[in-house]
Amino acid sequence: MIVRIVKMTFREEVVPDFLENFHRHKSQIRAFPGCERLLLLNDVNDPRVYFTYSWWQGEENLEEYRHSDLFKGVWAFTKTLFDAKPEAWSTQEIEALR
Repeated sequence: MIVRIVKMTFREEVVPDFLENFHRHKSQIRAFPGCERLLLLNDVNDPRVYFTYSWWQGEENLEEYRHSDLFKGVWAFTKTLFDAKPEAWSTQEIEALR
């Protein structure tokens, strides 16, 4: 299982545009083959900073998504809204305490 974490900082005036676009596409992203879960988080100290966490069955599923028309369209729009360079990590779970 791969957890993809993406940190995005937006210009303040375009945050509503990002959220609208995310809500328009979140079901399609979640339904993409291999996507197990999708989470959107907002920084409690900076309302311009958002994180997406997406759980993928494997790296190949994540790569298929990253090369899909869905991703290309969503990302093409999203990257026009940034106020800082986005950061992304592909991680794997080592241990979970519940």
